[in-house]
Amino acid sequence: MAELEIDTIQAFAPLFKPSHDGYNNRYKVFYGGRGGRKSWEVARSLIIKASQEKKLVLCTREIQNSISDSVLRLLETQIEMLGLRWFFDVQRTTIIGRNGSEFIFKGLNNMTIDSIKSLEGADICWVEEAHSVSDRSWSILIPTIRKENSEINITFNPDLIDDPVYTRFVVNTPDNCYLAKVSYLDNPDCPQTIMDEAEYLKRVDYEAYAHIYLGEVRAHSDAQVFKDKYRIESFEVDHKFGDPLIGADWGFSVDPTAVIKMYIKDRRLYIRNEAYKVQCEVDDTPALFERVPDAKKYRIRADNARPELISYMKRKGFNIIDAEKWPGCPEDRVAFMRNFEEIIIHPDCKHTAEEMRLYSYKTDKRTGDVLPELLKKNDHCIDAIGYAITPLIRRGKTVRML
Repeated sequence: MAELEIDTIQAFAPLFKPSHDGYNNRYKVFYGGRGGRKSWEVARSLIIKASQEKKLVLCTREIQNSISDSVLRLLETQIEMLGLRWFFDVQRTTIIGRNGSEFIFKGLNNMTIDSIKSLEGADICWVEEAHSVSDRSWSILIPTIRKENSEINITFNPDLIDDPVYTRFVVNTPDNCYLAKVSYLDNPDCPQTIMDEAEYLKRVDYEAYAHIYLGEVRAHSDAQVFKDKYRIESFEVDHKFGDPLIGADWGFSVDPTAVIKMYIKDRRLYIRNEAYKVQCEVDDTPALFERVPDAKKYRIRADNARPELISYMKRKGFNIIDAEKWPGCPEDRVAFMRNFEEIIIHPDCKHTAEEMRLYSYKTDKRTGDVLPELLKKNDHCIDAIGYAITPLIRRGKTVRML
């Protein structure tokens, strides 16, 4: 076999390069939005590996009612593109290489422990459309792929945050896992049609854009606190906006410190700047705040849970005070924010936009009913906004804009 020269982007390098970090990991997980060529790159890597040495490759998904549901045609396309039609025999239900390599295609939903035993010798398993794979299927599949130095390649577009694949590999990433999130923005060969469709959806429905094209998990729409209340749009601040409001939320442990600068104009809340850092050390906090333009010029209202940090920031030249809290203040702040006609978020404030999409009420796990209780997560930028607007909220009365 002649050596093949392969051009790929950094995220997929562990599929091809033995010297690259992540190459020897048992799990190689690629997730994200449409147009990121996840399946395309995995298929190409499998064809190359199977052409270089004998491999048994299991290609699977949760439901495969017929071979047309499989990735066989995608693999055949890669064989053509790599000029390896002479080497591989593409049959109706399998692909055979001249060196004895074999590709087999199975659905996981109808597998049993006994029926999958014949696959224990697989060198590589590719799980496609893994967002739909059940916990039961993972519990059968993973112990079955047990050959020494075997690997499991996983590709999927995320759906819900509690889907088994997202929980197992993104939220609780195994130590021997290479994890990469990719989207159309990472694909230099992304078709213009996809780029145009993505940009259109970004303008008209940012939440759908984030889910479909950026690969963000889908929020529970009924539980979303700010559903239909915000949009992402560029804007320029001029003298008509008046002075800004700035709020800060302190990070604890793995939580981020967030600083948000905003304006109120024409009954709209404009979010213009954010600074955001996970595990921000005390000594690094002044520099983080200074990422927000004029942070030392205007008053900052911060979470009062860290009075020592507020004192430290005062010594560093910031006009910072603690924000008042009272029973029910998170709910009052949310009600006040929802009383704006719109919340407009500048594209620079990506963490704020993400929290606006995910910030939710709790739901009853048994019935799915939305409960009147805020979920304490995805709320660091939201809290910073709440601290900034604290003086504008009339406590103990109907919340309204002053």
